[in-house]
Amino acid sequence: MSAQQSEHVTHTVIDSPIGGLTLVAVDGLLAGLYMEEHRHRPGAETFGEHDPTAFGDVIAQLRAYFDGTLTDFDLPLAPRGSVFQRIVWTALREIPYGRTISYGELADRIGRPAAARAVGLANGRNPISIIVPCHRVIGSTGDLTGYGGGLDRKRHLLALEASRVPAEAGPGARRTLW
Repeated sequence: MSAQQSEHVTHTVIDSPIGGLTLVAVDGLLAGLYMEEHRHRPGAETFGEHDPTAFGDVIAQLRAYFDGTLTDFDLPLAPRGSVFQRIVWTALREIPYGRTISYGELADRIGRPAAARAVGLANGRNPISIIVPCHRVIGSTGDLTGYGGGLDRKRHLLALEASRVPAEAGPGARRTLW
């Protein structure tokens, strides 16, 4: 985008079973989904004007997700990050609903097997929580590890998904019961 063009940034806040969620869009594309007390939540001054009408599809799909009737989001996204971060975030979207993988497995999937720590850092900087499912990445021992929205929320999201996923496991991922 050239310096002469300005971006139209909007936001809204919705309630969810895990607390308030702030949705941020840039030029109509979802660029952020932040939980209350999110570790890497930008300052509210960057969220633009309040416009709940700009988020109809996002809100409907999030409600369906929390109701257990949606397992795969279909939304146009515009996450901001480095090339490496965007590669990691794209790979996160390929982790099946109700399944978990380790940071090392995610590093293998992107062709960077020695980059598990860098993958963890990129995972932690994911600006579109839930929809880009960084909560599905766990430690190599199966332990829950850091989550920008807090481990209680990560545990809640994994339990929600595990309670509704078919018993047969997809390739390269394990079913997790929290």
